[in-house]
Amino acid sequence: MVALRLIVGLGNPGREYERTRHNAGFWWAERCAEDLRIVLKPESRYFGIAGRGNTASGEVFLLQPQTFMNASGKAVAALSRFYKIEPAQILVVHDELDLPPGVARLKMGGGHGGHNGLKDIAAQLGNKDFWRLRLGIGHPGEKSQVVNYVLNPPRNDEFTQIENAIIDSLRVLPDMLRGDFSVAMLKLHTQTK
Repeated sequence: MVALRLIVGLGNPGREYERTRHNAGFWWAERCAEDLRIVLKPESRYFGIAGRGNTASGEVFLLQPQTFMNASGKAVAALSRFYKIEPAQILVVHDELDLPPGVARLKMGGGHGGHNGLKDIAAQLGNKDFWRLRLGIGHPGEKSQVVNYVLNPPRNDEFTQIENAIIDSLRVLPDMLRGDFSVAMLKLHTQTK
């Protein structure tokens, strides 16, 4: 088992994006910071808001890139290279169109599924074998509506469902930190909805 050393929550900086679906990764990172008592502050050398904390499984970094979604890899690469963190020790938390609101799923590697944040991280790291925590936001139904959909706030009921998925996935955080992803996936993927 390889313990996690870096958790990245994806989103877009700025007040106008705060409540948008695309910022679900930021919401998760903020809750995670509270749970782990990590203070997040601007770190220009990592192009983001970052913090570090000590857990039972060792030191972990938390990062919210402030480069806008399409350039998320710049921040991830800067921090991971400085601290010599391998892709397999990174968890990227992001919004997922292919899952309904209220569902969270873990996976290792794979494609980017059109998600520009994941695409840029894989390109900057030169490797797509990092962990992903996919927070379902649902799909608008038409490909042409995706950009508008992710850059708008969810309906109140969807927001509650996304919040519940964040809470559910944070329950398996100790397993993820330890690198025990098979246990984390079993618990997360078999929870009754």
